[in-house]
Amino acid sequence: MERFQVVVAGAGPVGSVAAYRLAQLGVEVLLLEAAPRCPEDLRASTMHPPTLDMMKTLGVLDELEAQGLRAPVYHYRNRVTGEVMAFDMGELGDISEHPYRLQCEQFKLARLLTAKLAQHPKGEVRFSHRLAHFTQDDQGVTAFIEAPFGIEQVRCDYLIGADGANSIVRKWLDVEFEGFTYPEKFLTLSTDWPLEDHFPGLAHVNYVADPKEWCVLLRVPSLWRILVPANGDESDEALLSDAKKEAVFGGLLGEGASIKTAHRTLYKVHQRVAKTYHVGRVLLAGDAAHLNNPLGGFGMNSGIHDVWNLTEKLAEILQENGDAQALLPLYDRQRRAVMHKFIQTQTIANKAAMEAGTAEAYAEREAKMRQILADPEQRREYLLLQSMYKSLELEAATA
Repeated sequence: MERFQVVVAGAGPVGSVAAYRLAQLGVEVLLLEAAPRCPEDLRASTMHPPTLDMMKTLGVLDELEAQGLRAPVYHYRNRVTGEVMAFDMGELGDISEHPYRLQCEQFKLARLLTAKLAQHPKGEVRFSHRLAHFTQDDQGVTAFIEAPFGIEQVRCDYLIGADGANSIVRKWLDVEFEGFTYPEKFLTLSTDWPLEDHFPGLAHVNYVADPKEWCVLLRVPSLWRILVPANGDESDEALLSDAKKEAVFGGLLGEGASIKTAHRTLYKVHQRVAKTYHVGRVLLAGDAAHLNNPLGGFGMNSGIHDVWNLTEKLAEILQENGDAQALLPLYDRQRRAVMHKFIQTQTIANKAAMEAGTAEAYAEREAKMRQILADPEQRREYLLLQSMYKSLELEAATA
């Protein structure tokens, strides 16, 4: 039976970071992906400053920068009044080597790292290989893998489930996925139409408030992505229709019939956290461990932060005889504390702020944002929160 020190299930951005970092740390790792290649998933596209610090450590930041856009400034905009409140992450330049967001679609990171892993002497990646089942004992884990021509078995010391929201790893562990699903869906439309010509001074990241329909405008290198809430009472067919597309762009631009879209994606939005990220020799990370709404761009980043924490601990266990009985429960405590106290709380607050509802509620929200923007101490605290440095402070403070 083949043997690796660690098997990682799922070659999305979280799994690919986990596997490549383990290989760099000298750990023998196998990365499994059910699809024939890393899927072109556009859901996540923002990398926050601490994540960019990690990408530099991995030695891939320059290649990601070449495929992305720097976004130091992001806007809160009022669609009715035209008011713009600009927050500049450049103010964090005294603590961050990368005081900006990088707008770079998640599949670019996954494809870059899986290609590098395939060439690494400590790593291997297998596409069209789906983890189907596993068993574990005191000595390790046996993974049963559905391959193109049969079921393969691999033995490893540890298994990481980074296999997404419908994680087979979480399923076989029988770990509860606590939380809720929002009644409404989110609709994302992408277009190469130059929105910046219609909105002077448009940033690469914009949160646009409107009592009737809020939206988020995100720029990636080749497209604008428009995120809007979708009424749960409307059918998927209606939400993905030309009529809906025209209504969204009509509200933004005054006319939507001539706007062509490259993608139309509809998805449910969850706020869920696994009851534990650690069961014996099996660990959960990323969407397999937690889900949150996308406002703020914390989902992919928090998953990468999960495995940055975890891979350091696994390397210590496997190479320095570290105490697994202490280190792996600490991973669970640290990252679940971040998810409960920071990510879930902040993303729920971000969503509530965008959909304040009444004109009075929007006026109150905007007054608060003006106060934050005008006060240097409040503004810095807010930037540290939204850039995710605060979440890493919480992780480090969790014993």
